[in-house]
Amino acid sequence: MSAMFRSFSIFNYRVWFIGALVSNIGQWMQATALSWVVLTQLTDNDAAAMGVTMALQFAPPLLLVGVTGWVADRFDRRRLLVVTQSLLMVLGFVIGILLLAGIMTLWLMYAFALVLGVIAAFDNPARQAFVSDLVARENASNAVALNAASFNGARMIGPAVAGIVIVAVGTGWVFLVNGATFLAMIVALALIRPHELIPRATANGAARLADGFRYVARRPDLIVTFSMVFLLGAFGMNFPIFASTMALEFGRDADGYGLLSSILAVGSLFGALLAARRDRARIRVVIGGSLLFVIAAVISAFMPVYWLYAVTLMFTGFAVVTMLTTANGYVQTTTDPALRGRVLALYMAILMGGTPVGAPIVGWVAAEFGPRAAILLGAAAGLVAFGIGATWLIVSGRLHRRENARFRLTIDETRPLSVVNASPEEFSDEVAETTPISLPIGDRRGPVTPTRRAG
Repeated sequence: MSAMFRSFSIFNYRVWFIGALVSNIGQWMQATALSWVVLTQLTDNDAAAMGVTMALQFAPPLLLVGVTGWVADRFDRRRLLVVTQSLLMVLGFVIGILLLAGIMTLWLMYAFALVLGVIAAFDNPARQAFVSDLVARENASNAVALNAASFNGARMIGPAVAGIVIVAVGTGWVFLVNGATFLAMIVALALIRPHELIPRATANGAARLADGFRYVARRPDLIVTFSMVFLLGAFGMNFPIFASTMALEFGRDADGYGLLSSILAVGSLFGALLAARRDRARIRVVIGGSLLFVIAAVISAFMPVYWLYAVTLMFTGFAVVTMLTTANGYVQTTTDPALRGRVLALYMAILMGGTPVGAPIVGWVAAEFGPRAAILLGAAAGLVAFGIGATWLIVSGRLHRRENARFRLTIDETRPLSVVNASPEEFSDEVAETTPISLPIGDRRGPVTPTRRAG
């Protein structure tokens, strides 16, 4: 099996991938329908209302970050995911029924958006961390990238299908279909072989909520990564606002909006598959991806016709997924396993939690000054993100480094990473980036020992 698909050699990951792909298609259908309902059915093309809806969905991961990460580390992730996926399935059915019955209102949709956000706040870190339960450390980065490929492959199919269904039979049916697709994930979780899961690292003593924050605070490379991800998540990734308002500007209906989302996913899928080929995730790729996003976004803002704008979205999707997939893989493969759930919860909270800050602003800009101005605002945020990453790369001395000056990080299997006592130097990107980390399983008796690469 090629290096790109090496995680498929593992039974549990194959089952997970198939279930996630089907479920992701349904979720992209629902996301498309939800944005379109708020924009055209519950309001009179009010982009600001759509921004509020997005904010309500993405605020809970930020507000509940400490609790959700602790839950992902403390409880059985497979059973936790069965619960969250079942609740999301029920919500999809309820929203669909209310829309078909004609009794859905904007304020009721706001309430459902908030509930969806609360459930997703627990689902996301558990789902992200569960990947490391399915595959060994050497395949973790590949598995993360293939997950992104599944997510964006579904993004190619879901929005386009949703647009057709909306035009043909109405938005309510889209939510019902999404509810049914959650069964694929629930069945996949039931088929996974528990005895083949990777043993999870545990910490002696109480698992404290604040440990994840302390850990990240001692990792300057993670602070830079999280800062860049926040800016892109808050202002640059409001694609439902960008695509829907641009579709209306070009005189297109729901099917035109869905097609834009699918075209965006073409570039996203290519970016994810390219990330799957890399042997490890590098923070330099994160920085480069942010610059590519800026260039693509600026060009797309000035496209005069629908199809030219659609073409630029492929490059935008490629840039965003390259950046975010690499950032996710970097966080997963360089984080202490005993704290992975809490660190990933913080990562997801920063990525998704930026939306409550940025989406209402971007929606207001789109409503007052037009969608092109909103896209340029996202590009400006991407430029700031690139500036943060590039500045850190230069100041830290990692832009020009000699091969014989690199370090290799080694972790004794019986002496895992110390969370509280380790020094910031032990977490430098120069250490973490050059060599994958051996994930420790055992007690917590000592710190990491950086050793100079031979030759």
